[in-house]
Amino acid sequence: MPSPATEVDAGGRAVRVSNPDRVIYEESAHGPAVTKLEVVEYYVAVADGIMRALRDRPTALERWPKGVREGMRLATRTQDRDADAFYQKRMMRGAPSYVEAVEVTFPSGRTAEEMCPTEVAVVAWAAQMGAVTFHPWPCRRTDVDHPDELRIDLDPQPGTDFADAARVALVARDLLDELGLHGMPKTSGNRGVHIYVRLEPRWDFVDVRHAAIAFGRELERRSDLVTTAWWKEERGERIFVDFNQNARDRTIAGAYSLRPVVGAPVSTPLTWDELPSVRPRDLNLRTVPARLAELGDPYASLDENPCTLEPLLALWEEQAARGQGEMPYPPDYPKMPGEPPRVQPSRKNPANWES
Repeated sequence: MPSPATEVDAGGRAVRVSNPDRVIYEESAHGPAVTKLEVVEYYVAVADGIMRALRDRPTALERWPKGVREGMRLATRTQDRDADAFYQKRMMRGAPSYVEAVEVTFPSGRTAEEMCPTEVAVVAWAAQMGAVTFHPWPCRRTDVDHPDELRIDLDPQPGTDFADAARVALVARDLLDELGLHGMPKTSGNRGVHIYVRLEPRWDFVDVRHAAIAFGRELERRSDLVTTAWWKEERGERIFVDFNQNARDRTIAGAYSLRPVVGAPVSTPLTWDELPSVRPRDLNLRTVPARLAELGDPYASLDENPCTLEPLLALWEEQAARGQGEMPYPPDYPKMPGEPPRVQPSRKNPANWES
């Protein structure tokens, strides 16, 4: 028999939690089972951090209504009907009056109203509705066409791990310093590392993506462990700099978001000094609230240091002058100006391909 609903105080607002004892994360070697109520309470406990990550940003939800189980699958396409979890990009029907939305434009040109958190009760309500991970856009609702974040996604490929990504991140830190940019790392919540740079919101998504490509290429020049190859067959055992995470409507798990991985790990902001020795699995639903309360949020320094994109755009122009131009966009994008053909290298037809 389902447990009776209860209420959680989320920043002074009561949020109703139905079936609070429903298990979202099963017991595992990484820790005890986690209930829906505990997920909601976690997000309330990290209100300072999660709201710094989400406030006034269009936010997609990664919803796991059946909980997180080994072998469950996240839908990646609209026709993926048999998946157990899905991305909620459009505002849910029946949302409380305090849940606000903002209109965003997708690459197709279509528009939609997307949830825009303004208080922690919004996050708690979304968690009650099965949201496990929050995916904020890199822009605020006051200007959804000009990002205020550059996101460097260091994605380990097969044969590499978090330690490799952390080593690359330290090379990235040196490059940021040379460019006069202030960035801070966080765990992805799994094997990768994310580095965020707060921007003055003066450039559009194309510019920010070009800046990410330029950064990745320079990182690749400095380290044999780095690749910017879009096609998986060309990446090898290296750390992929996923520049397309800076394209419009591409998002990554926000700071302090839970991840749908056994043990309820959290995408956790770090100081640079912590990065080499941290164990991502130790940063989870049960440990991060106390960490945040004791140490504060390392990402607070980002808001104090908005940066200009000009050094990276100058680097992009230098690379273009050497023949390093546009890179492929994600497959669901319309054909973009200057983009090379979207064909896997092993499937190229030499008769139809210009070098």
